Amino acid sequence: MIFTYRDIPIYYEVVGSGRPLLSIHGWSPDHRLMIGCLEPVFQTLGAQWQRIYFDLPGMGQTPGAPWINGSDAMLEVVLAFIDGVLPGKHFAVAGESYGGYLARGVVKQRPEQVDGMLLICPVADQSTRLEHAPAFQLIEKDEAFVSTLSDEEQKYFTGINVVQTQRVWNQFKEDVIPGLKLADTAFLEKVLSQHVPYSFGVDKLDAPFIKPSLMVMGRQDHVVGYRDQWDLIENFPRASFVVLDKAGHNMQIEQDVVFHALVKEWLERM
Repeated sequence: MIFTYRDIPIYYEVVGSGRPLLSIHGWSPDHRLMIGCLEPVFQTLGAQWQRIYFDLPGMGQTPGAPWINGSDAMLEVVLAFIDGVLPGKHFAVAGESYGGYLARGVVKQRPEQVDGMLLICPVADQSTRLEHAPAFQLIEKDEAFVSTLSDEEQKYFTGINVVQTQRVWNQFKEDVIPGLKLADTAFLEKVLSQHVPYSFGVDKLDAPFIKPSLMVMGRQDHVVGYRDQWDLIENFPRASFVVLDKAGHNMQIEQDVVFHALVKEWLERM
């Protein structure tokens, strides 16, 4: 489906019916990342939730635009999408990586509408995310299997995953790589990246967000780390804060069993 805001046709998919859950993917992948990590949970829950997956501008099937030159403008698009697809409705929000940064922008701007928040390896502080993140650490590698991948596949796979096995590859290939190949890298690198930090204090809330929340990080996540995220915890009195070992920036794949259990518990708290 398509929702148009200004000059942007935003691609999205809706699965199921019930309480709305809006999912926001990270920088470069597309909506399939969120489908891959969340749909296995909903397969066990029945018809309780309506899941809304969309492609951010410059990623997946949604084109970028010159005026989306930073996170303020990107959040404007996300809020307009919410107003168009979920007008006046309450909803839960889930965000992965950069999507977690945008999800907190949604909570900041629309706290009365949001019934709960899930952050998956979220960006916390843009200015310190690399400085405070651990160095890349390979935890498990199936050398024989990885050697069967093409040079291009190995480049995608080995640079970010700390668990490099066939199981992780199979999911990564389905959830992440298709979006990476579609991403408008020129837009991301030259336009959106001009003003990545918000112009306002996204984590300076008028009041604590008292709805059920879940924040899940990877202990070996060298992209956003896990330390800066702890500084956010007092904003969310009903949040579970989890750091999983043997997990990098694709924690939801590398530790999928534990992740799915945590997400199910979060949904039940709502």
